[in-house]
Amino acid sequence: MNSSAKMDEADVLRVKLAVLKQEHRDLDDAIHALHERGAPDMLTLQRLKRQKLSLKDAIAELDDRLIPDIIA
Repeated sequence: MNSSAKMDEADVLRVKLAVLKQEHRDLDDAIHALHERGAPDMLTLQRLKRQKLSLKDAIAELDDRLIPDIIA
């Protein structure tokens, strides 16, 4: 694989990372809005929190792929 292909892959990962981070923020806003309304639907709240946690894991995985740990 040549270096330009690797750069393209990294660019794709960065775009995916940005999309996932935006979705994570959107879910955070939705959770906050449910709390603001008063008595939130606990099932919906739980589902949103589970989605948010799943996104957090995906974000961490992409971060690791973009910036690998270097043991010095």
